[in-house]
Amino acid sequence: MTPMLAAITALVVLVTATISGIFGMAGGMILMAFLTFAFSVGAAMMLHGATQAVSNGYRAVINWRDIVWPLVVTNMMGAVVALALFMSVSFVPDKATVLLVLGAIPFVAFAIPKSWGLDITRPFISPLCGFVVTALTLTAGVAGPILDVFFVRSPLTRHQIVATKAVTQTLQHLTKLLYFGVLAAHLLPSADLPRWIYLMVVPLAMLGTTVGKMVLDSMSDGQFRNWSRNILFVLGALLIWQGLSLHLS
Repeated sequence: MTPMLAAITALVVLVTATISGIFGMAGGMILMAFLTFAFSVGAAMMLHGATQAVSNGYRAVINWRDIVWPLVVTNMMGAVVALALFMSVSFVPDKATVLLVLGAIPFVAFAIPKSWGLDITRPFISPLCGFVVTALTLTAGVAGPILDVFFVRSPLTRHQIVATKAVTQTLQHLTKLLYFGVLAAHLLPSADLPRWIYLMVVPLAMLGTTVGKMVLDSMSDGQFRNWSRNILFVLGALLIWQGLSLHLS
C-alpha cells in the first residue's frame, strides 16, 4: 500500500464514520464503494468489516441507553440462518456485483410498500430483517438502507433507531469478517493488507462516530429522515452507474 493510498483511506474512513454517526447508514455505503475501487473484493470486505464493526460498536457504546435489546436478539436469529445458507453455497461476489447490489439497495428500500408492515417491533419481523440484511451484507458489504426500512416504520425514536441499528450492524460486520476472513477465505485472493492499516482505522472510526453523534443530537427527526433519503438516492444512482460500467467494460 502506497502512502498516498493510505492517507486517502484514512480520510475516507474518518468522513464516512462521521456520516454513519449521524444517519446510522450511508457512510458505510460510501466506504464500501471506495474500498471496492481501491482493493480486491476480499480486502475490501475485510477492511470495511473491521472499520464498520468498530464504528458501529463505538456508536452502540455511546448510545447504549437507547438500545432495544430484545430486537437485537431476535434480529441475530435470522442472521445466523443467512450465514448458514451462504456457507452452504460458498458464494463470493465480484466487484461489479458488489457495486450493482450496493447501488440498488436504496431504491429497493424506498420502493417497499408501507402495506407490507415491515416494522421491526412487530412479531417475526425482526428475524426476517436479520436474515435479509445479513444476506445483503455478505453480497454487497453493506445493507444499511434495507435495515433502515425495518426501523423507520417503527415507533422508535431517532436515538433508539441509531443505537439499536448500531448493535445489529456491529454483529453483521463481525459476521462478514468471519465469512470472508475464515469460512470463505479459500475462495478469494489473499487480502494482502498490512496489519497497521487496521490499527490506523480504529481511532479514526471512533473519532468520526463521536463527531457524528454531536450532529445527530442537534437534528430533528424530520431532518434526519429527509437527509437520509436524499443522500442514499444520489449515492445509489452513482454506484449503479459504476457497476454497469464494470459489467460493460
